Amino acid sequence: MTYCVGMVLDEGLVFASDSRTNAGVDHVSTFCKMTVIESVGEGVVVMLNSGNLATTQQVISRCKQHAMDEDKPLTAHTSMFSVAELVGRELRKTIHTTMNEAPEQSDVDFTATFLVGGQVKGEAPRLFMVYPQGNFIESTVDTPFFQIGESKYGKPILDRVIQPTISMSQAIKCALVSFDSTIKSNLSVGLPIDVAMVKTNDLRVTKRHRIDAEDVYFRDLRTSWSQGLRQVFGQLPDPHWLK
Repeated sequence: MTYCVGMVLDEGLVFASDSRTNAGVDHVSTFCKMTVIESVGEGVVVMLNSGNLATTQQVISRCKQHAMDEDKPLTAHTSMFSVAELVGRELRKTIHTTMNEAPEQSDVDFTATFLVGGQVKGEAPRLFMVYPQGNFIESTVDTPFFQIGESKYGKPILDRVIQPTISMSQAIKCALVSFDSTIKSNLSVGLPIDVAMVKTNDLRVTKRHRIDAEDVYFRDLRTSWSQGLRQVFGQLPDPHWLK
């Protein structure tokens, strides 16, 4: 399974993705689900993916091949909208082709979902969620974040905290608490976590970091969050109607 988060803030974009691709009693594998494409002075595109690993890798490869055929990088597109269109088109084509060429695997789920964000020269940072059907939606002021994969456990903290005016450091902290809640409740999501920041008009990844089990900050954050929740819960009054 997967858990990925993308946020659009006044300061820029924040991305985070886990790396667990398969979980079982005796088998756990990891694979980076964050793809970064940069061109100095032109822009940056960040793609997060969930779903069938073979599908997502084919889509990423096809998008890169398209850029080579066009003799220009993805970041040379005139807008992030056209990048999202390309990803949607290649995603739909990949799923359709795979299902038609392998009818004997009709019970296999070949679908995938992408978060596609970044900034190209001449426009503001933008974030899109691309569905398996190839269509997509864009983040707005009212919806400043998107999640894909195992999203339900981490959504409550994001709903309460994330808004466009929040700082990038606060947003990353909130994203990591969201990941901690998800990892705590679902074994199919796990470390390491890849984090990327894209500040407005930097036209590159401003900061990229990988959080593993030895990351001191994440360990301290998990402990402090857990203890803080217990403390606040203990301070809540008992139901008066039980007396």
